[in-house]
Amino acid sequence: MGDKPLAQFDPDLDPLHVDAHPQPRIFRWWLALILLIVITRLPAVIHPRPINDEDFYMVAAIEILDGGKPYVDVVERKPPLLLWTYALLVGLVGPYNWSGIHLASVLWTLFTMAGVYAVGRQLFDAKTGLIAASLYGIFLPWAGPSNLALNGEMLMNLPIIWAYFLGLRPSGSRLRLELLLAGALLCTGFLLKQPAAIAAVPLGLYLLSSGYRTTRHLTGTHSMLHAVLLVVGFFGVLGVVATVLWNQGILRETIYWTITDNDVPHGPLDPVFWRYGLAQSLAFVAACAPLVLGGVMSLAGRFRGVVGWADRRPELFALVGLLIASAVGVSASGRFYAHYYIQLVLPLAVLAAPVFMHIWTSTSGKPFWLFRPRVTQAWLAFMTAGFLLWHTWDLRQVRDISEVARYVRMHSAPDDRIFVWGQAVTIYADAERRPASRYTVTYPLTGYIQKSPLTADPDYDTSDRIHPGAWEILEEELLRDPPRYIVDTEAVNEVPKYHIDRFPILQRILVQHYEPVHRAPRGVIYRRVASHAPGL
Repeated sequence: MGDKPLAQFDPDLDPLHVDAHPQPRIFRWWLALILLIVITRLPAVIHPRPINDEDFYMVAAIEILDGGKPYVDVVERKPPLLLWTYALLVGLVGPYNWSGIHLASVLWTLFTMAGVYAVGRQLFDAKTGLIAASLYGIFLPWAGPSNLALNGEMLMNLPIIWAYFLGLRPSGSRLRLELLLAGALLCTGFLLKQPAAIAAVPLGLYLLSSGYRTTRHLTGTHSMLHAVLLVVGFFGVLGVVATVLWNQGILRETIYWTITDNDVPHGPLDPVFWRYGLAQSLAFVAACAPLVLGGVMSLAGRFRGVVGWADRRPELFALVGLLIASAVGVSASGRFYAHYYIQLVLPLAVLAAPVFMHIWTSTSGKPFWLFRPRVTQAWLAFMTAGFLLWHTWDLRQVRDISEVARYVRMHSAPDDRIFVWGQAVTIYADAERRPASRYTVTYPLTGYIQKSPLTADPDYDTSDRIHPGAWEILEEELLRDPPRYIVDTEAVNEVPKYHIDRFPILQRILVQHYEPVHRAPRGVIYRRVASHAPGL
């Protein structure tokens, strides 16, 4: 696998270097890998509905394309670049074009895999890089179709891996200006999903480490300069985006919704919190067993002088740091959603790749049966096929839109607006109708705490978390542009903790200006009374 030290710049280790004699076998393997990814993502590409959080982002993107501002005209907790990225994609493929969004997800995955390949090739060789890319592509959707969505975790992995490629890249220069770009990429990841900011820490510590200076024959001054360049690149992009948001008059709202309003209250010894987090983590380990096992063996091999980390200890330090930072990102919010674990797949793929390379090429000794080439290859093939069947089955179960969304779509015009009471933004997307209020989900109006065990308690009061002025804003918006329909999804909940009767403003609007016209399993639909149409 080549244990050549990184002290000297070698163009053969640079994935961007164009060899005089191309390797057709690697090219054919890449074509086969691309074909594999496309086939395993086909169930998602042809799926006619949003997957996971794509409905939130589609609704927000459409409002932004119509001239609206994030966090003011449509409330979301995701960073601005994610919303702008969706707006760009929706502008290209069209509103509610889910196949277009899912195809973009496939392309994003392939570009991320190219970055994983680049890092693996840079540290070891092309074959190891290809294995790393394969592991990332195979285990990315470990938790079912939700991991195939074009969500923040998938989006942020792309700039993170290319930032690490630039940061770990062998260079004979004492002035590494590419670190400015690395810092900019890490900030880009942060502006796509908040936990990406943590990924900047290991790379910065790597640049300041004694191992980095020793292997590259640098002085402390050079090391400090390189870290400063990374920081300047990060905060340079952050400053530009902050200036844009300030010019739009939404900087304060951006900070509030993306950072301040993201806490999940729970006790430090809350058994529900820890039980759920432990269960999700064990599920990840079980579903990604080859990946996790390969990562652990790689770290163990580093101490035994196996798998070639002996001359790459500073780079191993950076990758282990990224793994730790990713684990912090998974658990930071306390929600432990399955798609959060996508962050862990990225560093584990790079760490595990040299182990699989060693297993598949070593001719010395007779390994334990589980680590024999044919067994590990069959294991990966079985899991790839299993994920494909799982995704196909799951997505077939949710192809049809809800009865509520179908009714609203059939009995309204495309330019009619609706308002959905509850945490059901999918109704907007499935009905293909725009929201009448900035509150596409109603947690700012109720204080609802997503994925908190406290919210499940019907006696736990969340009214202190209601956003100040939210009800006055809602009333003004519903009076200014009355929705054709109001859908109450809380009325059909077994425990209607946020029943409309508890909120006088909305109850008054319903009683005076709307009448119930349809009840479905997902909600009760109210239609505006025609005689009250002008301004309610």
